[in-house]
Amino acid sequence: MRIRVWITVVVMALALLLVLQPQTTLAAEKFKLKFQATWTAGSTLYENFLMFAEQVKKMSGGRLEIETLPAGAVVPPFEVLDAVSRGVIDGGHAWASYWAGKSKTAVLFTGGPGGTFGMDFTDYLGWMFEGGGLELYNEFYQKELKLNVVPYPIMFAGPQSLGWFKKPIRNWDDFKGVKFRVGGMAGEVFSKAGASVVNLPGGEILPAGERGVIDAAEWVTPGEDMKMGLHEIWKNYYLPGMHENVTVAELLVNGDVWNKLPEDLQAIVESACIYTFIRWQAKFNKYNSEALKTLREEHGVTINKTPEDILITFLKAWDKIAAEESAKNPFFKKTLESQKAFASVVVPARSFMFPPYSFAAEYYWGKQ
Repeated sequence: MRIRVWITVVVMALALLLVLQPQTTLAAEKFKLKFQATWTAGSTLYENFLMFAEQVKKMSGGRLEIETLPAGAVVPPFEVLDAVSRGVIDGGHAWASYWAGKSKTAVLFTGGPGGTFGMDFTDYLGWMFEGGGLELYNEFYQKELKLNVVPYPIMFAGPQSLGWFKKPIRNWDDFKGVKFRVGGMAGEVFSKAGASVVNLPGGEILPAGERGVIDAAEWVTPGEDMKMGLHEIWKNYYLPGMHENVTVAELLVNGDVWNKLPEDLQAIVESACIYTFIRWQAKFNKYNSEALKTLREEHGVTINKTPEDILITFLKAWDKIAAEESAKNPFFKKTLESQKAFASVVVPARSFMFPPYSFAAEYYWGKQ
């Protein structure tokens, strides 16, 4: 009898081990992935990439490591999306507007040119997670473009400056004849003003300016622009702009790679994206505020408030272009209407509940 009991105990123990073994192996499995950015290692934006990779490693206890590569390490910057889809690289750190040549709907997942119906970065995240934006984002890449990628918002990168100019810009008409580097669909709007729009990756802006290929350029914000050395060529700096008032970068993961990750590691990637977005926003605001002071006081840059005429005219021009694109592109229309529906509820309410940022700012610090 005692022998049968022991045999039973041993059999049950072995069965339990067989059940637990696959889970133990799965929990211990490690993944090392290779991601490439669309910006150079010297860019401030690349620091967001590093922050994300470091957070993933910490949260996963080292089970998931992401090797971060700068623009051009494996493929040129504007080929990152296709490279991720084909599995040439496991993932990317990019900006959806770079893919406007495939479909202009891509622009809307950065937040979009114009006022985004009045939404700010908090509202953009609200649309993504509470308004169906993330579902549309995946549908766009996977079903509309037939690409094998999973996207996720990762980086706050605005509100972006209007740009750097050889000559002062006093009104909309002053864009006529200017060879202006501006990215994404916003270039169409400035083309309406008569600007000669040039789309270049960030790393090519400075040499193009030095050679006179362009007369003016927009890139990101004061800190990033200063780090890129744009103040060394141009001294007339204007902000804000409405072309990328709310602009958000993306994390891209190859679909097959994503599906091979255990659910807990997928959740860690998603959580690390949100952590990086919020943590980066706090850092980026401080960084740009300090840079604005440095540009003015140490580099002799003339910092100008963008004339209201330019901002309003841009919005009107964008609304017209967006309506034209909606008429011929059903998915663009679907995405734009989704943003508008979310904004129609949230923006008027927040505008009523929140005091204008300038109210207390001017009370304590005066008009800037």
